Amino acid sequence: MRLDKYLKVSRLIKRRTIANEACDAGRIFANGKVAKASYDVKQGDILEIHLGERVTKVEVLEVAEHVLKNDASQLYRVLS
Repeated sequence: MRLDKYLKVSRLIKRRTIANEACDAGRIFANGKVAKASYDVKQGDILEIHLGERVTKVEVLEVAEHVLKNDASQLYRVLS
């Protein structure tokens, strides 16, 4: 699954367009490297999201096309 779509489905970022813009601006890292929106997210990837002063680091536990709002947090584990 594309990185921008994963960020939206997992509700780490509210809208896909904002996720896409964050990727283009170099604010999203996958396994320590700057990631494009087209990056293919896999189970076990470590994602870092730099938005404003806040940095969120998560591990991808599962990749799913459709998830209910209450189950979205089960797709990842927050590391810091």
